[in-house]
Amino acid sequence: MHNKSRITLVAMLVMALLIVGSASVFAQTQFPTYVSGIQVANLSDQTATITLSAYNDDGTQNGTDLIDSIAANDSATYFPISNVEAGFSGAVVISSDKNVAAISNILESGFSAGASYVGRSSGATEVQLPLLNKDNFGFTTWYSVQNASTDAANVTVNYSDGTNASATVQPGAAKVFYQSQESHSQSNFAGTVTSDKPVVAAVIQESNEVIFAYTGFAGGASNPVFPLINANNFSYITGLQIQNGGDQATDVTVSYTPSTAGTACTETQNIPAGGSGTFAIIAFGSSGSANSTCVAGETFVGSAAVTGNSSDQPLVGIGNQLLPGANGEAYGAFNPDNATNVVVMPLIMDRNFGYFTGFNVQHVGGPQSAVNCTFSGSARTVSATLSEGQALNDVQLNQLSDGYVGSARCEATEATAKIVAVVNQVNPTGGGDQFLVYEGVSP
Repeated sequence: MHNKSRITLVAMLVMALLIVGSASVFAQTQFPTYVSGIQVANLSDQTATITLSAYNDDGTQNGTDLIDSIAANDSATYFPISNVEAGFSGAVVISSDKNVAAISNILESGFSAGASYVGRSSGATEVQLPLLNKDNFGFTTWYSVQNASTDAANVTVNYSDGTNASATVQPGAAKVFYQSQESHSQSNFAGTVTSDKPVVAAVIQESNEVIFAYTGFAGGASNPVFPLINANNFSYITGLQIQNGGDQATDVTVSYTPSTAGTACTETQNIPAGGSGTFAIIAFGSSGSANSTCVAGETFVGSAAVTGNSSDQPLVGIGNQLLPGANGEAYGAFNPDNATNVVVMPLIMDRNFGYFTGFNVQHVGGPQSAVNCTFSGSARTVSATLSEGQALNDVQLNQLSDGYVGSARCEATEATAKIVAVVNQVNPTGGGDQFLVYEGVSP
């Protein structure tokens, strides 16, 4: 008998014009309808048999199981998700007899905006949500909490502004929490999900033009890292939201390291227990910040890492990259202790209906090492020798075949070197928010 791994994907799929049963729900979001796609990468050197099962919010199965095979070190795309009923809104569980990774792209049904997040291979009884909004300069969030166990989960959410919410979630199913329908005293706050059964969560941040998405965090790190920071870079800006998942306040120092532009600098803030702080966006803004040594208004392209944590509290965070009024996306910070010498990127594209990808692979620990990247179904390779803090950048536009959709794998030749990656998906000709970002996965 095969040991099966399971990936929980809090997924939304609402087909245009067929949402009568869900119309009141989606009136609480910025966009009336959504569609999702899933990309699954086989991380093993043997063929994987996978099963996609969809669940309604009451825990009943929607449609039938989708069973498929994925060749060794290859990937498969499920868009649209064919095994669900029209108008489905719920959650997906992926089962496999081999080790796999998956991401989900959530799109406005007219493809005017989109976002991406990574599925989790297991749940946790506590999940951190570093950034939630209600009418925050036009942004409001909603998020789904999915039950990753086989028993009903009793879920409580405590927000950093003192409010809370709760729900009972059936096995495999997901409960959606809409901040537009909650009472909040602040426009920008964090959340902590606790449950008597393991759960996962995915957050959607929206304005009427832009969608961001990120996966909730289980646990934290004293020194999380952020591989990509843009400030005043052709009008792109980055905001870091760092949440203190511990029980004491802590002074957090973030160090910014330039790669192609800018000056090295630091920023320090006090973050209360359960709360969060906003970094980078003010420090690099036109007026700067008294808590920072960064140059106000300077163009900066590089990375960031937490280098000070006075109470040694567990920290999590996200990086929001935004071109105001046009597009934006979020990615999750990395715990360098969890990184390995291999990182896999389930979705890589070149001229796929206008979309292409680019990735940033950062060395976050261990000895200097050569890093070699390969692409499924292609002979192309990309290599660089990296020391800690350095990054390999590669843009796949016109480098693979026209219409290419596949995956990539990067490996450091030194077994004790640690690498992480962020992948950008971009369609410069599509109009609207055609910018999606996700984190690479360590096998």
